[in-house]
Amino acid sequence: MATIMIAACGCGYKVTYNLSGGSIPPEAKTFSVAYFPNNAPMVAPTLSNVLTEALRDKFSRQTRLEQVEEGGDFAFEGEITNYTSTTSSVSSGDYALQNRLTITVKVNFQNAVDQTLSFNNKTFSSYVDYDAAQLLVDVQDQLIEDIVEDLVNDIYMSAAGNW
Repeated sequence: MATIMIAACGCGYKVTYNLSGGSIPPEAKTFSVAYFPNNAPMVAPTLSNVLTEALRDKFSRQTRLEQVEEGGDFAFEGEITNYTSTTSSVSSGDYALQNRLTITVKVNFQNAVDQTLSFNNKTFSSYVDYDAAQLLVDVQDQLIEDIVEDLVNDIYMSAAGNW
């Protein structure tokens, strides 16, 4: 978190601005992230761990909150509900040029400091297109990393940014 001092006309105003875009109330001290199981019809073996750890890492790096096992002031749980690869672009000769990997998660967020900011069963979805000549198994680790980064940023902003 960066603190910017504005000293126009000798006023000496102090403005706290979080460069990560988040707004965490000072009363919040802890966060917890439960394991996100992959309940999608198509399963990527590492996706649950990657998503769970990325969300934990985001809150560890971007906030002053201390991670606890469960019952944090900011508490997250949820599940992966969709993991699909579909054709996203077709040539004039009717063959696939691009495929799209889409991941969808359902998140429950409990804000113990201000319950009005909590949410249940909120859906977050993101995708990345990739060359149809590539096999998903060959590129999925990088694609998952890119998609999870987007998902975690969206979840973070929804919880910490009051979006």
